[in-house]
Amino acid sequence: MTLSLRDATPADLPLVLHFIRALADYERLSHEVRADEATLGKFLFGEPRRAEALIARWKDEPVGFAVWYYSFSTFVGRPSLYIEDVFVKPEARGRGIGKAIFRNLAARALAQGCGRMEWSVLDWNAPSIAFYRSLGAKPRDGWTLQQLTGEALNALAARQG
Repeated sequence: MTLSLRDATPADLPLVLHFIRALADYERLSHEVRADEATLGKFLFGEPRRAEALIARWKDEPVGFAVWYYSFSTFVGRPSLYIEDVFVKPEARGRGIGKAIFRNLAARALAQGCGRMEWSVLDWNAPSIAFYRSLGAKPRDGWTLQQLTGEALNALAARQG
């Protein structure tokens, strides 16, 4: 077997951070990366655990990763597995590694009683969108992702009344 997937361990924190930065480079978002090993360690391996990660290896060389967490759908009445990141090194693509990662996450979602898996993709990323369609994924038409960060998040939390 040339492909293996395994849960990340605290010893993998440098590798997880490396893949986060590689994904950010690919998405042209390197300027947004604020993560560091200490923060990742706290949330991936501390209590309470806020997210999980796996490492993909091809011929015993790390070639990709995924980070996900569980949310809850009130409409479905069940948890959802939200995929924050999936990344496979460009030179390792086309070997079924991404498909294996998604298959692994789908099995985890079902084992946890999830009613769905969700993730976001940049609208310009046609290769990824085509890959997701090949898996059977569909966009959530009519919905847009909203986000509060930085000063806006702090200001809202500090507001009285």
